[in-house]
Amino acid sequence: MDFYSIASGSSGNCIYIGTGNTSILIDAGISCKRITEALHQIDRSLKDLTAILVTHEHSDHISGLGVLSRKTHIPIYATAATIRQILRYAPLGKVEESLFHPIDADQPFAVGDLKAEAFHISHDAADPVAYRVESGGRSAAVATDMGCFKRYTVNHLRNLDALLIEANHDENMLQAGPYPYPLKRRIMGEKGHLSNLSSAMLLSQVLHDHMKTVYLGHLSKTNNYPELAYATVMSEMAMDPGCPYKEGDIPVYVASREHPMELLEL
Repeated sequence: MDFYSIASGSSGNCIYIGTGNTSILIDAGISCKRITEALHQIDRSLKDLTAILVTHEHSDHISGLGVLSRKTHIPIYATAATIRQILRYAPLGKVEESLFHPIDADQPFAVGDLKAEAFHISHDAADPVAYRVESGGRSAAVATDMGCFKRYTVNHLRNLDALLIEANHDENMLQAGPYPYPLKRRIMGEKGHLSNLSSAMLLSQVLHDHMKTVYLGHLSKTNNYPELAYATVMSEMAMDPGCPYKEGDIPVYVASREHPMELLEL
């Protein structure tokens, strides 16, 4: 199974997961052109795509969905409430309603030879989910846009081979930054986004000896930067007496908002 972060950030998100027979995108929050170019870099094309799994209806996760669906007529999987919001989102243009396949959290479903499972996340959207995907004994998850996490979240992120996890903002940068106070409250709230510190706290509970790679994703352009996200997560885990893993034990990278990461073969 292959894992490929095409873009991850507050301005656009798109992750590729595939096998020799099945290729899916988790979210399409960047342009169809960028997705096409990124797939070309790993010898894939739009016609190879089997499905798109959508986490929620915010524009940084669906802005490319309209053009992509009209070019490919690809099946789109999302919760029923998310589908309703997507169909109401005028900037996408017309998206064929027949392309949508409603799914429920905690109910696994098959896409080709991939087994996918959505699970609830705490975010200010209609019915947002994260996804865990498995095939051939390998597993990966994309979990961003979470204002908080619970034991339920941890349980869905155990025993993964790869994980893209949110590290959206530095708390001090956000508090001192230019955003209006209501927006700061939204981001820091239980239906907002995980900070670097919260990301470290979640990671410390799901890392294990056989995890191959972690990506820190969905970074804010205004309230974070890659070096700070990485340094904060590493230092917080090092200070956690319950976390046996230190910097270098497991590869940790910061996913780029502008450029695809190297293809990860699991």
